[in-house]
Amino acid sequence: MSLMLWTFWTYSFFGYLLEKGYAAATHGSQRARKGFLLLPMCPVYGLGALAVLALPPSLTDGFWSLALWGGLTATAVEYVVHLLYDRLLGVRFWDYTQVRGNLRGRVCLPFSLAWSLLAAAGLPVVQGVLVPVLAAVPPAVTYAALLVFTADAVVSLRLLRRAGDTEILSLRALGRA
Repeated sequence: MSLMLWTFWTYSFFGYLLEKGYAAATHGSQRARKGFLLLPMCPVYGLGALAVLALPPSLTDGFWSLALWGGLTATAVEYVVHLLYDRLLGVRFWDYTQVRGNLRGRVCLPFSLAWSLLAAAGLPVVQGVLVPVLAAVPPAVTYAALLVFTADAVVSLRLLRRAGDTEILSLRALGRA
């Protein structure tokens, strides 16, 4: 169980870094799509990685198979997470309506192809390095991290639900509140 938590947290953090890098590379005015008040995490990436890692080996035995099924799985997770944020919290962390090949602004073909490439080319390599490192994390550290994560998640979800705006998660916005 602790390996699954650390895998989720690690890929959520990697996703945050990827979002920051993408925004910087594209000179985007958009900030990284976070999902937490203080923690630099994008949970959709952690959930997507866990879902791809949970696929049966018969669907992931080779680059192209992993690209196809991993990309479809990550895209499905992205769609569901967007839908839940929208329906349960009344917020949208991302909107692909201006991107060609989008489905209700929740997912789009260009990013689905990116998830396919990341799943097939990146996931096996990263997992090979991560698993031994994450498996060595002491239980006490996992419990402490879980407490911090849970507190941040509860506060973040309450703020999002109340404000209905993802900007509330910026420290700047909290200072004005």
